[in-house]
Amino acid sequence: MLPDSVSPASRQRLLEHARAIAEQSDRHAVTLESILAILRSSRLDDRAARTAAIDVATTALVQLRTAGDERQEALLEPVTGAFARVRDDLRPLVRHSDLEVQFVEPPATGRALPGDVAHAARAIVRRAVLTLVDQGDTRRVRIQWDCDGLNLLIAIRDDGQGTLSAHDDSLRPMVERVAALDGSLSVSSTPGWGSELAVRLPLDPPPLPEPLDQAVPLSAREREVLKLVAAGGRNRAIARALGISENTVKFHVSNLLKKAGVDSRAELAVLAKG
Repeated sequence: MLPDSVSPASRQRLLEHARAIAEQSDRHAVTLESILAILRSSRLDDRAARTAAIDVATTALVQLRTAGDERQEALLEPVTGAFARVRDDLRPLVRHSDLEVQFVEPPATGRALPGDVAHAARAIVRRAVLTLVDQGDTRRVRIQWDCDGLNLLIAIRDDGQGTLSAHDDSLRPMVERVAALDGSLSVSSTPGWGSELAVRLPLDPPPLPEPLDQAVPLSAREREVLKLVAAGGRNRAIARALGISENTVKFHVSNLLKKAGVDSRAELAVLAKG
């Protein structure tokens, strides 16, 4: 959890940094899994395996060196293009292993994806495939994307033992990423028949919360205290500015926290600004 003293702008930068690290970690995982699949493959002799592994590693290095220059988060990306990138990401893993992946493309007329949604969707698919492969009994995976005009819909199904659940620790990064975009994720499994993951990612950001002073009834003094809290004032400074005691300020802040339904001054400040 981030400390209360972190500003909303700093929080956003930290979240973007964390998202970039998660994206990079997923790409590294795909690269390593692909190299291991090549080295374990019974279809390739030593020379062919070495050549294929070098090719995968070289491609990954090029992507790593150019990733810093990409700023996809601020751009719209065609849904078919985002899906094609998923297929490219998984191609090395599929090419040199016994895993069969079926890709069901989204309609070309679907809405373009905001950059953060496109990044999250690709990371979710990669993480899901790696999770299913790590179970050791998966031979076929079906990946389907669709758009309903408001959401990107992702369905991922395997033919494994069907023991995966939404509470599986391996899915936690996916759950957190989906939740960060105000989406939903569900898992349905049938023992002996496989598991299916259904993900919904909204294409539009959630509406901004209504400013607190418009959402709940506040007294004139509470409005004054709220304004100073939002400006970063501490209790002593607020007391001095309003000519009241610190205990009175604490009383008003406590009431404001209860009315807002939050636990910290930082959250209260965010709601005050709307």
